[in-house]
Amino acid sequence: MSHTTKAARHLSGLRNARYGEILLISPCEDGHIKASVYNTFGLNDCPLQLWNALDPRALAEQLQVSMVFLNGPRFWTIDEVTAFEWGDIATFDSLEARCVAEVRIPPEIDLTGAAAKKFYVDTTVKRDTEYVLSRKKPVYALVAPGDRTYILQAYSHTVDDSQTLDSLATLGQRLRLPQGWEYRVRTLEENLVVRTVSGEAHVVQDELENTYMLLHPRDGAPS
Repeated sequence: MSHTTKAARHLSGLRNARYGEILLISPCEDGHIKASVYNTFGLNDCPLQLWNALDPRALAEQLQVSMVFLNGPRFWTIDEVTAFEWGDIATFDSLEARCVAEVRIPPEIDLTGAAAKKFYVDTTVKRDTEYVLSRKKPVYALVAPGDRTYILQAYSHTVDDSQTLDSLATLGQRLRLPQGWEYRVRTLEENLVVRTVSGEAHVVQDELENTYMLLHPRDGAPS
């Protein structure tokens, strides 16, 4: 990702706002794969007409990358974000998006959907951000063995476009959670701040491709 040297960017009013992500996938020197992540938020609301017109294969050929993966439309479940580093803006057909992160994709994840083990896999994302979830609002979380808590940062329409912010209250009843995992919903008494550590976030997705970020112990537990 080509970073700028500009000051941090702060955006608020995110909860339930729509965006899309375009992943440009290429091989690493060690045989693994990585993805440059372009996000439409802050530039547009991912208009469905433009999003649905994107052709991943044509884009991959045009951009000379191994694969293009369309991740969305998605909807934030956080309230504010501060980005301390970000990259350049690119136009995909007529849709603008900004490079916001780089993901090293674990070998057990197959973005074509062919692998049996695609979800609930911890993935490292290179970005420098701070999320805020506001007090008196619900926070949705996956709790993994070892009391590792992943906070829902966005729900997705990729698999099920009937998902809504309200439906997240009962999402746990739909998920096929791995043994020892639990889905929890809490209403915050105080703001919850979730910050990346050393420029990295750890995220997982459930089978509906909703995305959760690992809560670092220093961030505190949602209450």
